[in-house]
Amino acid sequence: MAGADDRSAGPDLRMLALAAAAWTGAGLARWTGWWLVPAATVAAALGWLVLRRRPDRSAARTACGGLLVLVAVGTVTQLRLDQVAFGPVRALAAERAAVTLVGALRSDPRPVAGRYGDVVIARLEVREVTGRGSSYAVSSPVLVIGDTDWLDVPLGATIRASGRLGPADDHDLAAVLAARGPPVVSEPPDLWWRGAAAVRASIRDAVAHRPADERALVPALVDGDDAGLDEELADDFRTSGLTHLLAVSGTNLTLVVGFLLVLARWAGIRGRALLAVGAVGIVGFVLLARTEPSVLRAAVMGTVALVSMGADGRRRGARALGVAVVVLLLARPGLAVQPGFALSVLATGGIVLLAPGWRDALVRWLPRWVAEAVAVPAAAQLACTPVVAALSGQVSLVAVAANLVVAPVVGPATVLGLGGGLVGLVWSGGGRLLGTLAGWCVSWIVLVATRSSALPTAAVDWGSGAVALTVLTVLVAAIALVGPMLLRHPVTGVGCCALLALVVVVRPPTPGWPPGGWVLVACDVGQGDALVLNAGAGSAVVVDAGPEPAAVDRCLDRLGVESVPLAVLTHFHADHVRGLAGVVDGRRVGAIATTGLLDPPDGVRAVEEVAADAGLVPAPMASGTATTVGEVAIQVLWPPPGEPTGGPGDGSTANDASVVLLVDVRGVRMLLTGDVEPEGQAAIARALPGLRVDVLKVPHHGSRYQDEDWLLSLGARVALVSVGADNEYGHPAAAALQPLAEAGTRVLRTDRDGDLAVVTDGGDLATVTSGG
Repeated sequence: MAGADDRSAGPDLRMLALAAAAWTGAGLARWTGWWLVPAATVAAALGWLVLRRRPDRSAARTACGGLLVLVAVGTVTQLRLDQVAFGPVRALAAERAAVTLVGALRSDPRPVAGRYGDVVIARLEVREVTGRGSSYAVSSPVLVIGDTDWLDVPLGATIRASGRLGPADDHDLAAVLAARGPPVVSEPPDLWWRGAAAVRASIRDAVAHRPADERALVPALVDGDDAGLDEELADDFRTSGLTHLLAVSGTNLTLVVGFLLVLARWAGIRGRALLAVGAVGIVGFVLLARTEPSVLRAAVMGTVALVSMGADGRRRGARALGVAVVVLLLARPGLAVQPGFALSVLATGGIVLLAPGWRDALVRWLPRWVAEAVAVPAAAQLACTPVVAALSGQVSLVAVAANLVVAPVVGPATVLGLGGGLVGLVWSGGGRLLGTLAGWCVSWIVLVATRSSALPTAAVDWGSGAVALTVLTVLVAAIALVGPMLLRHPVTGVGCCALLALVVVVRPPTPGWPPGGWVLVACDVGQGDALVLNAGAGSAVVVDAGPEPAAVDRCLDRLGVESVPLAVLTHFHADHVRGLAGVVDGRRVGAIATTGLLDPPDGVRAVEEVAADAGLVPAPMASGTATTVGEVAIQVLWPPPGEPTGGPGDGSTANDASVVLLVDVRGVRMLLTGDVEPEGQAAIARALPGLRVDVLKVPHHGSRYQDEDWLLSLGARVALVSVGADNEYGHPAAAALQPLAEAGTRVLRTDRDGDLAVVTDGGDLATVTSGG
């Protein structure tokens, strides 16, 4: 925090105005094209003329400078976009050409759960591409999707890889390479990359003997290496507002470099030599955490935080923040549209601009160190709240308290973890000792994350629409202005804290949700399926569980579901089964039913592990069987008996083995189709001619591959599409939904409408959405 002498010195807002101009230039260039440059140049020229006539006007000088910065960043952005969009790599990707690439690996190969199984992704800076009989020298970023052979390729190595190019959804990528076979390393990484890799490996070795959560979290705290982190724990961190601890952030750099500067001062280093030590620490941190855009952004924001801790910190910090934003956008214009960049800038801005005033208000009745400990996380969290809500649709109410409680151990955990890695290079026993101490610190962070996320109102659903975000932004601005006045007096300060604690601990009623008479709810779980059938008071049949536990858990909580007599998983793709732990958590689950096709294997394993923890054994549902669970009557229509239990792992086969259910709840007939493909749809149409339903769950998230005649023949009054916003698959397709809408079917989508409820009242069928 800033020193005491900066209380009367307000922040220097001129550089922040230039930062806003830079951000505007980058955004306009991406969305409007080259016309921005001549238009802004003319505006800059007019501003210069005004400045010449009235050179004493500081505002005029700032406005003119802002226009120049806007033009500069806009031009750099457009040049970068054109370099990617019109190069030979993008042209070959449009033709889906088979190519050979030579380039440097710019990100660590990382295993991820793909739609049809685990894959490895990495970012490659391509220097040479050969395809369609020609070779080109280029400088183009490409995303590589490969198999496990890529995991052993070291960062910074120059490699040769073959495969087929395809278009990329990201404007900052020239193409996506579906790699064929293992890459060939032609040049090893430079010395500094090998050194950073050795330290990262040593950090992991230092905690290899600790429990799984500590093994994953210590490297994440030190250098952002979160490989192996449990998905449920990651959800707890998100709910409790501690996600920033799992990625490289300015906090990491501040702690590491700050500790290094303390050691340097103890050693008697002063003046410019101390600045050199800080610079070396920053460079070392960047190499350790990788030179990806997110790391560079975090390093710069951490440096700004260090500057703001010195004398005249509020003024110098605001100035440094503005300069940092301008420089980063000139160097990496793609950061302008990255949520992580916005969160870093806002958090740093909150610390620089809001925290000093809140600290000075609290210090009237609290010790200074307590006031700073409260003000810093509160200001950072408040500044980030609108962006966090836009990304997640939620507002965390426990974030400030959780960050405050873990703050005393974050620094020791980070420094001890790094120390364990460095010492472990020369003495493995000493490294493990420091790793153990770091693990003890991390265990407290895990405890806080899990306990705080379990509170009844740890996070509230706010929504991400324009109206909701506008209201939230106004509330945030009001709190920023009124906060110091409320915190200046102990009565109002403690009263605000007590009110927040009461709201978090006691779950408030949710007006209008769930709607009375609901029979089916399609939960908004992103790109995936999770359907809830009302089986009676507090009881439900759940069909699919979505891609992650937290989303389906929240949906079931909102519906008041305490018991799940039957959970049906239509097939084993991740977007249908990975959230099963959220269904099981804190609820009585009677049975888990699945399709008979055990494909893909990783999805099968995930389901078996969750089921085993709950004391259950998944069992396949046979076509033609019927059962009744409470108020839910279920008939299994698909897949047919005698289907193979092993699949080829091609995705479509697993989709077509989806369990298809005909369900009746209180007289409402509903067809739940999983991801069944057109071939399966046609087979069902032949087996059940004349089938009619009231509600249709559109197959495969509204994919364009549908048996249109069959879907229309069902005569559904309501069609529900469970789909994630801006997903990479292009779901839902207009070609699939338009015929339904033209036939008079009301089509609802979770990406636009939130949770979708089908309700009945005296025989009348209606729909209600949580999105309004």
